[in-house]
Amino acid sequence: MTSVPGLALLTLVLSGSTMAFVPIGGGASTHVSITGTALLDKVTETCRAVAEAAGHEFNPTGPSPDELVQACLGPTATGEVSGAKFHSALQEIYVQNGLVDRDFVNSAPHHFNSEAFLEGRSLITEGMATIKANIRSENFQAARETLGRILHTLQDFYSHSNWVELGNTDPYINLIRPDLLLDNLADVDTATCIDCPSGTCPNPILPNVLKDKMLTSGYMGVFSAAKPKGKCSHGGAGDLTSTVVPRGGISKDERRPDNVAVHNAAVKAATAASLLLLQDIRLAAGDNDFLRMMGIARSSVVCFVIDTTGSMSDDIDAAREIVYKIIDSKRGTQDEPSEYILVPFNDPDFGPMIRTTDADKMKREISKLKADGGGDTPEMCLSGLQIALTGSPDNTYIYVFTDAIAKDIHLKDAIEALIMKTKSTVSFFMTGAGGRPRRSIKAASFEDYKQLALASGGQAIQVSKNQLPQATDVILDTATSALVTVLQRARSPGKQETFPFLLDESLKNITIYITGTSITFTLTNPAGVTQSHNQASGSLATIQTVGNLRRIRLNADNQIGTWQINIVSSQPYTLKVSGQSTTTFIYDFVERFGGPHPGYAVISGRPLAGQAATLMLTVMGRKGPSLMTIEDVALVTVSGPETHSNGTTTDMGNGNILVTVDSVPEGEFVVLLKGTDKESKSDFQRQSTTQISVSKVNIQAGVAGSVEPGEAFELPFSVMTQGSGGAYEIQATNDRSFPMNFPKSVTLTTGVYTNATLTITPPASTPSGTDVTLTLEAKSASGADSNYVVLRLSVVTKITDFFQPKCVVLSVLADDCPKTQSECGPFQWDLMASLTDGNGTGIESISLSQGAGNLTTTSLTEPVVHVNYTASCCSQIVELIAVDKVGNVGKCYHSIVRSAGPPALTLSLPLCLFLLLSAFITRG
Repeated sequence: MTSVPGLALLTLVLSGSTMAFVPIGGGASTHVSITGTALLDKVTETCRAVAEAAGHEFNPTGPSPDELVQACLGPTATGEVSGAKFHSALQEIYVQNGLVDRDFVNSAPHHFNSEAFLEGRSLITEGMATIKANIRSENFQAARETLGRILHTLQDFYSHSNWVELGNTDPYINLIRPDLLLDNLADVDTATCIDCPSGTCPNPILPNVLKDKMLTSGYMGVFSAAKPKGKCSHGGAGDLTSTVVPRGGISKDERRPDNVAVHNAAVKAATAASLLLLQDIRLAAGDNDFLRMMGIARSSVVCFVIDTTGSMSDDIDAAREIVYKIIDSKRGTQDEPSEYILVPFNDPDFGPMIRTTDADKMKREISKLKADGGGDTPEMCLSGLQIALTGSPDNTYIYVFTDAIAKDIHLKDAIEALIMKTKSTVSFFMTGAGGRPRRSIKAASFEDYKQLALASGGQAIQVSKNQLPQATDVILDTATSALVTVLQRARSPGKQETFPFLLDESLKNITIYITGTSITFTLTNPAGVTQSHNQASGSLATIQTVGNLRRIRLNADNQIGTWQINIVSSQPYTLKVSGQSTTTFIYDFVERFGGPHPGYAVISGRPLAGQAATLMLTVMGRKGPSLMTIEDVALVTVSGPETHSNGTTTDMGNGNILVTVDSVPEGEFVVLLKGTDKESKSDFQRQSTTQISVSKVNIQAGVAGSVEPGEAFELPFSVMTQGSGGAYEIQATNDRSFPMNFPKSVTLTTGVYTNATLTITPPASTPSGTDVTLTLEAKSASGADSNYVVLRLSVVTKITDFFQPKCVVLSVLADDCPKTQSECGPFQWDLMASLTDGNGTGIESISLSQGAGNLTTTSLTEPVVHVNYTASCCSQIVELIAVDKVGNVGKCYHSIVRSAGPPALTLSLPLCLFLLLSAFITRG
């Protein structure tokens, strides 16, 4: 299999490393390429169905994910379309897929090793139930993470078992159907392999095993060579059992001269199986939510966190006005937000989060906000922000309105960790003095908000309540599609400095923001034309000043080339240059892991100090990555003195860049990328917004599965420091306020991991599908060094209903349909069917997967649901999809396509039998 164009290969094989499905001696079939092939195929199929249902054509201009997103979001809406969300969604799935090889290296069920078929199937089916519950609750990121893990396990079945050696070419459907038996499994006493001293025998499976169609898999020993007598091994250098008779192995992870046919067959079956699993999830979720899970959405998400205490009436009015303006001015364009999020906070209450794709619902919800309560100055601002950061998609622009300092300042470290994890941008609109600390709060002030804004790449805008309506134009600027950052810098204390920045042909709606006091500046374009700060409307830009904000909107002409802005101030200030462009990049810091299948894993917290930093970076543009040339990637400090640490890049193809930076800057830094668009021959510059720093502390933890309501869930974690040993403080928070128990400190020895356990218990009343974001931090006694890990857990009620809804076609009346389809126009045909979920959870939805007719049903609350379908004789196929309340999918298919003359009236079940069936089901 060839690699999929434009995919972020975060677990890409480099310099001789091996992973499952990695061929040696040519080819590129990895878990990433298999997963990517299946995902792109299923997303393309879904997009085409949605486009056809909406009545417009689906014609991608090329094979890249960027072009797929442009075609999927529709050709009629005006504006730029960015593929960044889709790339990020793919990346999340690939990352979790690859982590199975690190976090569960010695778990036989996760890899279908050691004949752990029932346990492996349970991981898949329980994971599918979790994904469906997450989607139902709109927890799409949690769904993607679980999807990545179970796809790895599913794909490993075909590489690690003898399924293809038994002559099977189709996927084993029973692996995703817990209602079907796994039969003919070899028992522990049955020998399955011959001895293969060379380790390269074409087919070491015993003839009787092949003849009797017994299913087996190779035993894998990472730490032990023990295996039952006569059993096959996995094989390979990392498998200790492969040197025990029978030697060798049956793994098809690598393509070798002796196993080309079975390796290729395993790849083909694993890809087909991945498509089947994705189709089941798509049918349960529906096309629109399946695409939302996959990040196929306009890139703009609007999130407001609003203080509703008694003094905030004017601020709420200003927030309401800007929400209305966004909705009314951007409706029907690609700039229309794909989602609206609202989080109110007060004291002591905060939340709940309101999340909707319906613009009119957002209008109604924000209109309900009233200023009330409070009384003392500090409010629960950071608690509201925590809900917003964990409940919003990554890379969301979040706007906080408040006139008070934070009462919950103890959450500041957790907020910083969530900002770094989600790469979301937080801007604060502050209308109070902010300088009134409270006895129980250590030095809380508006400076906390300014620090958080700077860390995220946002703005900290301080204005009077009368000025606030003017300042909210910033929100109108950033609530838009395909927003990119060209440059961001901060100086404290301020000084005179000239900042150059490069504008390229693709950039539109370019805006410069300066926050601070006592500032003067001069802007210079590539031709040497200048405009000073006191020219509100000049030859280069329109300048708006409100409070501590200068908003400089460049004129539309003569923008390409290197600009300069010279800023003079002795006070602290920030500078940001942004615009709209489909040319952008996504990145993650990664670390290499070893084991039988080594690879790269995304670092959840800060990169480790004292060593080179490694990034995996993906570049994208309107025509895909093939037209992009990357010239420089560097880590750059945002706050002076400015330092650049250039990276060594390895072009992995398809826009994927592995970057190694030997000397990491001290303090906070961002990623700066420079390159050339080969189509327009225009040089470009882009910068990440989230500030990062390194740490000598490392904290590791992983999620093994879902959590049940009312049950305690134990989460092991490990902490290590390369710095001074001693006592390190442990802090943990979660966004649902679920009770937790964990050690308040651990004692570390330099270079040695210390193990500990956190226990979290969701209340028994927690709805299935709820996700909880857990932030775990380790901090040195002095507070000078810390690191964190952010984990997402899914709370899922134990599933006992694994059976699909059943469909019985009662009658088909198509005798009016002519034999010649060209004469079908005036004629119709009818179908009647019954659907039931037996003793299951009940049918939740019935929809058409194929067919252009009219579907009516009786009440879905009835034990037996009657369905009537009427269609033109020109639409000759119908497929009904019934989904029960836990996501099991049943299908009902019928075709009236015929070649010649038998009667068209078909009774597939006598009516009397149907009535008996109905009576039986009704009685229980």
